[in-house]
Amino acid sequence: MRALIQRVTKASVAVGDETTGEIGPGPGLVILLGVSKEDVEADARYLVEKIANLRIFADEENRFNRSALDVGAEFLVVSQFTLYADTRKGRRPDFNQAAGPEEAKRLYEHTVQLFRDMGITVATGRFQEHMQVALENDGPVTLMLDSADRQRPRRG
Repeated sequence: MRALIQRVTKASVAVGDETTGEIGPGPGLVILLGVSKEDVEADARYLVEKIANLRIFADEENRFNRSALDVGAEFLVVSQFTLYADTRKGRRPDFNQAAGPEEAKRLYEHTVQLFRDMGITVATGRFQEHMQVALENDGPVTLMLDSADRQRPRRG
């Protein structure tokens, strides 16, 4: 699974004229979540633990020392199969590594539930719909996480 995370002060997602999810004002994260063909529930657990505990919020000394759990951040989680685009060949992205809709939806919803089980307020988009996401990026702070990284050795 891949997650593109943006630290925000507020954000919303709409389908057509209907707002389906909204967070803020206050500390929050927009999480664009992509699921690959090889992903399983362990990938979801890894990303949920990593994102919830990642120290990307400032303390009194303006250092990244606080996690989303520490500051009571809200999350807006939006499905994003395009995070698995392969653009190495040609001009049209290839999405063959993205999970099929049924499995992607299952793991997306599982991930959202894991965040909620941690006590995090989570708003969502609508799976497999064309959405408009509006956000106020804070910092800006934007990070990419990939659950495949849990199996790679750290440098050093």
